[in-house]
Amino acid sequence: VQDESCGKCVPCRIGTKRMLEIVERICRGEGEEGDVEKLIALGQQIKDTALCGLGQTAPNPVLSAIRHFRKEFDIHIREKRCPAGVCPELVRAPCMSACPAGVYIPGFVSLIGEKRYAEALRVHRDNNPFASVCARVCFHTCEDKCRRATLDEPVSIRGIKRFMVEQEVTIQLPEMRENEANAKRKIAIIGGGPASLTCAYFLARLGYQPKVFEATQRPGGMLVQAIPAYRLPREELAREIRMIERMGVEIETEKALGKDFTLQQLRDEGYEAVFLGVGAPSGAKLRIANEDAEGVFDSIAFLREYNLRGNVPVGKKVVVIGGGNAAIDAARTAVRLGAESVTVLYRRTRDEMPAYKEEIEEAENEGVILKTLVAPQEIVVEKGKAVGVKCNHMWLGEFDRSGRRRPQAREDGESFVEAADQVIAAIGQSLDAKKMLGDLDVKMTLSGYVAADPLHGRTSVEWLFAGGDAADGPSSVAEAIGAGERAAVGIDKYLSGEEHAFWREEYDVDTDFDPDAEPSDAPRARMKLIPVERRVHNFNEVELAFTESVAVREARRCLRCDYCAAPAEKTASR
Repeated sequence: VQDESCGKCVPCRIGTKRMLEIVERICRGEGEEGDVEKLIALGQQIKDTALCGLGQTAPNPVLSAIRHFRKEFDIHIREKRCPAGVCPELVRAPCMSACPAGVYIPGFVSLIGEKRYAEALRVHRDNNPFASVCARVCFHTCEDKCRRATLDEPVSIRGIKRFMVEQEVTIQLPEMRENEANAKRKIAIIGGGPASLTCAYFLARLGYQPKVFEATQRPGGMLVQAIPAYRLPREELAREIRMIERMGVEIETEKALGKDFTLQQLRDEGYEAVFLGVGAPSGAKLRIANEDAEGVFDSIAFLREYNLRGNVPVGKKVVVIGGGNAAIDAARTAVRLGAESVTVLYRRTRDEMPAYKEEIEEAENEGVILKTLVAPQEIVVEKGKAVGVKCNHMWLGEFDRSGRRRPQAREDGESFVEAADQVIAAIGQSLDAKKMLGDLDVKMTLSGYVAADPLHGRTSVEWLFAGGDAADGPSSVAEAIGAGERAAVGIDKYLSGEEHAFWREEYDVDTDFDPDAEPSDAPRARMKLIPVERRVHNFNEVELAFTESVAVREARRCLRCDYCAAPAEKTASR
């Protein structure tokens, strides 16, 4: 714009230069609160006052980026992190920038390459207590940004992590700092999911002794209620929860917010800070005719019923509506419970399904039928029971606000009925805020979730913090873990007046690395799976861990993008 501007009007000549300076400052990690608002105001002023088309349209790319990717700007400003891994000053290693939990990935990977497994796990737990959980169910966005892909394929970080956690015989607690004053402060954590348990974990590391209130009989949230055991063995989750309890965290089960106690009652009992991590425990409605008929379930209720109680009715012909992980989990669970046929209906294409691609492939290998570009119009009912789903064929039209093309009914497409005696809706989750919050005046988002500061999880109520699905809507395990850690830092700052998050200090691991050596030419290792015929009738874990030789060889494929990226004065081995 500067090169092409005629220079005759101030908005174009000077205004765009000021916008560029702000954007560059944000990309260098020097952004400040209010910078985004300045960009919006300045951009709109330039559009309104510039004298020609060049100046009037010049701010559009920045304004559009803010409109669609506001969260990216906030992360750059508040967390000094670039999830895309493209801002050099903010990127120690691309995999680390992509990790919502901020795990020092090259550190623990390089330690595994030297067979120092206990040290590697200690490095992981510096930022993320759920190493075993994430080794099984993480989205592994770190691998999407792995620079090894420029040579061949990304390092199998999740596979390496899976091997690492299985080497631990007795759980070792992370570094903790005793503080008698902190131990006397009362902190309540509502919900026993990954965000809540992570918040408790980091508070315990600072010497606090928070109490967790879990509504069901088992802590773990969606990790235990919605994720099937063939993906996440229950003992692995229970082991990491026991670690958190050993750190001084008390967990009380079957204590539901809004039923057994209220937020105000907690305050009256002397709790100085409360973290709300209740998740989004209700399934979203289909909003079609007859969705309340007998035989229609939401996926969360279906999975919760089986995972917690071991008993849920399963039809012979099961139809699952949705394309996310909950849909695939419900479909594969139905297969294991004896359904004769299981069909997944999704209104977009296979490439746009939010579910893990590997999970979709394995579902099909297990006999699940996938039908795309079809959308349900109503549940077909006979004598009050579901007997099918009436669907329309779809096509993809213009892009919507999510960046995906909007599915629209084909004008020439006839409707059809997919026969079913059980229908499982898996189209999203929701939060019953009124039931949870009662009369407390808490600001909510337009989507119906608790509005919380993304940096510290603070809500409009001074002593109330929130994170995970309750604040962000349905999100990944790693995102919930990151939210829990930030809330713990926020609660500590609220109670003490300053931050004490010692685990955030950068450090190097004392492993050998020769930057001049040629990278390992070993191909990417892939985790083996139990054969289909041996897994479809049980809930045994499907993925098999690497052997030691495979894990070590895979770890040595890492290019060590973090080399010389940490300040020398922070170099240490933990």
